[in-house]
Amino acid sequence: QGSWVVLVFGTLYPAYYSYKAVKTKNVKEYVRWMMYWIVFALYTVVETITDLTVAWFPLYYEIKIAFVIWLLSPYTRGASLIYRKCLHPLLSSREREIDEYIVQAKERSYETMVTFGKQGLSIAATAAVSAAVKSLWIKSLLKD
Repeated sequence: QGSWVVLVFGTLYPAYYSYKAVKTKNVKEYVRWMMYWIVFALYTVVETITDLTVAWFPLYYEIKIAFVIWLLSPYTRGASLIYRKCLHPLLSSREREIDEYIVQAKERSYETMVTFGKQGLSIAATAAVSAAVKSLWIKSLLKD
């Protein structure tokens, strides 16, 4: 279905060049690949939805492949274009709201973990006591 092409060209190729940019400390390339990864993350979310809804569309997979290649092409600089024209302005205008949402989600996840942790410990303690009582009961039966 072309998903291996997207995997190779959309993920492995950029990952390798991201590694090279970090290794050589090439700031220009580093920024280029960071923009790519931000756009590719959005693409992955959209792709998940479109795979479920419009995958029946003729040439759908070919369009996906062409889009990913357009994103990472040094000639078209598609990811940079989408980042600069769409994502950067959108994220900049919503940054405070997003940050607040993330803080709230972290707080909720911590509270949820503590609650589940307490419940888990309570269940484990009950199970341990129950097992010990059963073990003592069985031993007392075997002695008689």
